[in-house]
Amino acid sequence: SASTRTSPPGKILSYEKDSRCLMAQVDDLEEIMPDDELKAEAYRRTILKSFFEWLRNTKQGLPDEQMDQLKQITDPGETADFLSAQLLLTPRQRQDVLEETNVMDRLRLVHHLLDQEIQIGRLEAEINGDVRAKMDKEQQDYYLRQKIKSIHDRLGDSVSQEQEAEDYRKKLKESGIPQEFKAKIGKVIDHLAAMPPMMAETAVARNYLDWIFSLPWNKESQDKLDLKEAKKLLDHDHYGLTKIKERILEYLAVRVLAPDAKAPIICFVGPPGVGKTSLAQSIANAMGRKFARISLGGIHDEAEIRGHRRTYIGAMPGRFIEAIAQAKTKNPLILLDEIDKMSSDYKGDTASAMLEVLDSEQNHKFRDHYVELPVDLSEVLFIASANSMQDIPGPLLDRMEIIEVSSYTENEKFHIAKDHLLAKQFEKNGVADGKLKITDKALRMVISSYTREAGVRSLERQIGEICRKAARRIYEGDEKMIRVTGTNLEDFLGKPKYRPEKKNKKNEVGIVRGLAWTSVGGVTLEIEVNLMPGKGSVVLTGKLGDVMKESAQTGISYIRSISEDYHIDPEFFQKHDIHIHVPEGAVPKDGPSAGITMATAILSAVTGKPVRADVAMTGEITLRGRVLPIGGLKEKLLAAKNAGMKTVCIPKENEQDLAEISEEIVGDMEIIPVEHMDQVIKAAFV
Repeated sequence: SASTRTSPPGKILSYEKDSRCLMAQVDDLEEIMPDDELKAEAYRRTILKSFFEWLRNTKQGLPDEQMDQLKQITDPGETADFLSAQLLLTPRQRQDVLEETNVMDRLRLVHHLLDQEIQIGRLEAEINGDVRAKMDKEQQDYYLRQKIKSIHDRLGDSVSQEQEAEDYRKKLKESGIPQEFKAKIGKVIDHLAAMPPMMAETAVARNYLDWIFSLPWNKESQDKLDLKEAKKLLDHDHYGLTKIKERILEYLAVRVLAPDAKAPIICFVGPPGVGKTSLAQSIANAMGRKFARISLGGIHDEAEIRGHRRTYIGAMPGRFIEAIAQAKTKNPLILLDEIDKMSSDYKGDTASAMLEVLDSEQNHKFRDHYVELPVDLSEVLFIASANSMQDIPGPLLDRMEIIEVSSYTENEKFHIAKDHLLAKQFEKNGVADGKLKITDKALRMVISSYTREAGVRSLERQIGEICRKAARRIYEGDEKMIRVTGTNLEDFLGKPKYRPEKKNKKNEVGIVRGLAWTSVGGVTLEIEVNLMPGKGSVVLTGKLGDVMKESAQTGISYIRSISEDYHIDPEFFQKHDIHIHVPEGAVPKDGPSAGITMATAILSAVTGKPVRADVAMTGEITLRGRVLPIGGLKEKLLAAKNAGMKTVCIPKENEQDLAEISEEIVGDMEIIPVEHMDQVIKAAFV
C-alpha cells in the first residue's frame, strides 16, 4: 500500500507462485524529487486543505492514530501517498498514484482526484438535501391531510376536500377533454385541493369543474337516416306543410349521401302558433338527435351567448354551453327560438356574437368566456325560428336558409284540431274515454267565430276552455257524456268574439277593399275616401304609418297626372279636400302594399264611379302607375277567400308565388296579375 511505504518503490520484473507463497523479482525505482521545494510544500499544504474540506463535506472522520500519523508526515510524496489511500478511489486510480515516480506530478494527480471527490461530495449533499426536503414536505402534507380527514370525520362530513379533488382527477382521466388542455384543468383541481373549504373561491372552482365535466366532450348520438320512417313521423306530427316536409326530407337525404357535409342553418319564419318549434322537435325525433331549445327573445347581453368571465361574481357559461350540457351529446339539434327578437345595448352586440356560433368555418373552435376551452359546435344542427324576416340582422340572415311557415287555412285548422288538439286537451283535462264529444260543426264555429290567428294556439286554448267547463259539469251533475254542438257552443264559450270579415253588400263610390298581412295572418282593410269643398288639403286618419301615408300621397299624385284621361277639371284638386280613412282607427296600420287600393278609392271618389264590392287588391304603386310586388300573398288571399271576394288583383311579379298556394285557398276566386294601374281600374270599376 502507498500509505505504508518506507522504502523507494519497486517494479516487479517477474513472479513465481508455489504452495506456500508468492515470490517476485523486483527492481528498485528512483523517485524524481522536485526542483523547487517551496512549490512542492505549497502543493502539499493545498492538498491537505482540500482533504480536510472533503472530510467536512462528506462528514467522515479520520481515526486518531491516522491523524497523528498524518501530522508527522512532512515529505510531499509521502503526503500524496497517504491521502490517496484515504480517498474512495478505484483500484486503477490507486495504481496510477503508486506508479507515478515524479513527486510533483503525483501531487498534481492527487490534487485533481481530491477536487473530483469534493465536487461529488457537494452534489451528494445537494441531492440528500433535496430528497430530505421532499420527504419532509410529503410527510408534512400527509400529516396535514390526515388531520383534515380526522376533522371531517369528527364533524360528520361524508367527503373531504382531498377526496373530492381525487374524484375530479379521476373524472379528468376518464373524460374526453383534449390532452393539451388536461394540464390546465389539473391545475384547477390542485388549486381546489389546497384551498380552505370555506373560501368563496372554493365554490367558484368547484362550480367551474362541475360545468367542465358535465360537457359531452366525446359523446355523440348516431343519426337515424331512414327517410320512410322520417316521412311517416312528420306526417303523423303535422298536417299539411307539404313543401316544408319535402325540404326536411331533402336535408336528410343529403345527410345519407354526404355524412360529413356541413349542415345548413335552417330558419323557419312565420306567424306565432303555426308550429315552428314543434317542427324542429319533429326533425330531432326523425333524426334520432337530442333536442335543446335556446330562447333568444329579449337577450341583450353578449355574455348570454359567450358566457361570463370566471372572475365575475355569479359567472355562468353562455346559453350554447348550457344547451350542450343539457343535451348530453356533442351533436344535438338546437333550436334558436325567436332569433328576430334579440337586441343590443352597452353590454355588447348579441347578433355579432351569434355570427361565430352560426359560421361553420369558425364554430368548430367556439370559445366560451367561462369554459375557456374550445368547444366543437360544428356537429350541432342549428334550426332558428322567427316571426319576421325583416327583424333578423343582415349578417345573420346571410348565414341561414329561410323556410316560410305561413298561416293555416280554416280547413287545415279543422284537421289539426281534430287529429291532434282534441285528443291532447281531452287527456289534459280528464274528459277522455268518451266523456266529451265536440261535433265538426261546433269545431268550425270555434275556428271562425272565436279565434282570429294565423296558427292554432288560440284555438287550442278555446278547446281547453270547453273541456274545463265540461269537466265541471260532469263532476257536479249526473251527465256521463257531454255533446258540444253548434247550438249549445255559446253555453261553453259565450258570445262569438269575432265577426267573419265579409264583402260589402253593394258597390259603392270611394270604398275599396285592400289586403294586409299582420302578425296573426292576413286581413282585409276597407279604405274609404270622401271629398269636400276646400282648399286642396289631404287628411289621413286611421292611425296610419309613414309608409301608408306616403302611399296615399303617391296615389293622389298619380290620379292628378291622369286627370285629363277621366275628364277631371284641372282645378278640382285645388277646390276640394280629400279625406282618406281606414276603419278600426285604434289599430296601427302600416306597410307598402296599400298603394293601388288607395289610388283606386281616390279615383272612384273623384270620378263618382262605384267600385265592385267583390274585388280586393294588394300592391304598391309608383308615380308612373306601375304596380310593385308584395309579401305575404298566401295570408292575403286566405283573408280574401274568407271575406267572400270573387276577384283579387295581385302584382304581376307575384304570379309565380301562386304555384306554392294550395287550390283550397285560391278556390273559385279570379286572380288577376296586374302590372299597371290601368289594369286595376279596369278590373275594379263597375
